[in-house]
Amino acid sequence: MKRILIPAGGAIVATGLLAAGLAGNAQAASDVASDPMAASAANAKAIADFWADNNGAALRAAKESNVWDKGDVTKLQSKGGYSSDTKPGSTAPIGEEKKTTAKVQNVNMPKTIGKVFFVNSKGEKKWCSATSIQSKYRNLVATAGHCVYDTATNSDVMSKWVFVPGYYQGRAPWGIYVGKQAFTHYDFDVYEDYDRDYAFVTVYNGVQIGSGTPKQVSKADWDKYTGVKDAKDVEITQAEYQKTVDLNGGETPDAWAKASNFDDLVGPDYTGAIKVLKEVSKEQYDAAPTGKKNGAKAEQATVTENVTESQYKSYTGPGYRKIDSKGNFTITHYFLKYWVKRTTSVKYYKTTFYIIEGYVKDAGRLGDNVGGQGFAWNQPTGKYVRVFGYPAAPHPDGNKNYTGVTPKWCYGATTKKLQGSAAKKIEEHVALKCAFTEGADGGPWLYKYSNTKRLGYLNGVVSTFNDQDGNGRVDYISSPYFDGETNTVYKSAAAAWSGKIV
Repeated sequence: MKRILIPAGGAIVATGLLAAGLAGNAQAASDVASDPMAASAANAKAIADFWADNNGAALRAAKESNVWDKGDVTKLQSKGGYSSDTKPGSTAPIGEEKKTTAKVQNVNMPKTIGKVFFVNSKGEKKWCSATSIQSKYRNLVATAGHCVYDTATNSDVMSKWVFVPGYYQGRAPWGIYVGKQAFTHYDFDVYEDYDRDYAFVTVYNGVQIGSGTPKQVSKADWDKYTGVKDAKDVEITQAEYQKTVDLNGGETPDAWAKASNFDDLVGPDYTGAIKVLKEVSKEQYDAAPTGKKNGAKAEQATVTENVTESQYKSYTGPGYRKIDSKGNFTITHYFLKYWVKRTTSVKYYKTTFYIIEGYVKDAGRLGDNVGGQGFAWNQPTGKYVRVFGYPAAPHPDGNKNYTGVTPKWCYGATTKKLQGSAAKKIEEHVALKCAFTEGADGGPWLYKYSNTKRLGYLNGVVSTFNDQDGNGRVDYISSPYFDGETNTVYKSAAAAWSGKIV
């Protein structure tokens, strides 16, 4: 719904040209609402860590956006033809488009699309669809306004907002891009006017976060480290073992002896006796005596190893299985120490200790990595567009065709007349016949899409889901009409710099 600027106190005295210029400048200045997101590189780093930690567990736990309920999925009403507020215009995508005459519908998915992840005011991890779009610093993401501004809290920006292009099941092939500054129309920011349900977000350079190379450390440093760590036993010779014993006054802090059988148990004072480890269950370990026995203290040891998920599930030994706070699969082995005769059944090991420090690496600018769609405004309605998104929610009747795992597309001509919806007081949307459900909201409507270059012109974003034939299933989606005011918001966002996290 367009706002009309009325001068305070009624009429003003000016020439027609001056009056038009003043009104135009005032309108442009008041169209743009800008709000900070991650205000510093350190804050952005913490947000990226939140989503990347534990191999993307938070990303995998997120659910599709659900701002629409069954009562909102209603029929659109025709509102009449569009009227341009300025001349039609466009900004070219990043890269040159190649002409093609192919008529096939085998669609090459654009590299620019992905998911935006955020935490809403209820603390829920959610996601929408989005795309990279052309900008001066190649750092801009376009999506729906309700995927950036939390309408449940009077349009505060969402928390921990990131864009992950090419997202697939916890993986971020081109990195994680943390939102720095959000731009939308004043009417959406202040009034939640869904005729302006779009947003442009500048993002920092992407970051790649993962597990670093294991670093060998001392036992003392290993004990103090609270992150991911590992310990491995390496077999050594009897001479190397004895050297360790001699250097440590008869003790073996980093070396162990293991026996394949315990038929020749002896006491600690037996000539040539050697102390070995015997793996026991946690119950046996806990029940072992801790006082003096036979002139020596009964000793214990534990070793925790990181294993794969398949090893974790198939393990049947006496060790204790656990998934730690970082989501690592671990098995803790419990040992009691005994003395045995020195025989060939005894083997010798040195324990090596490792810590695994996470790394954060700059992944570069978003547009340099995946490209950026162009932008078009005040275009004729009734033109063909291709829409991309990650639909996931069931239809209002409970039927669920989509998983949200992989991107889908719709293709067709938009409605020639603008559409309205009483559910969100919408008067100026365009619609497209498409059965997308939630999760696809924020997905790009690409005009003049080139299948060879996977680029086109952003001319809308998925905003609403509608049931035109009344059968309880979504069959139409709609987008705000992109006009000159939309272009004003876009140009403000496209000129904003963001920078690096690392």
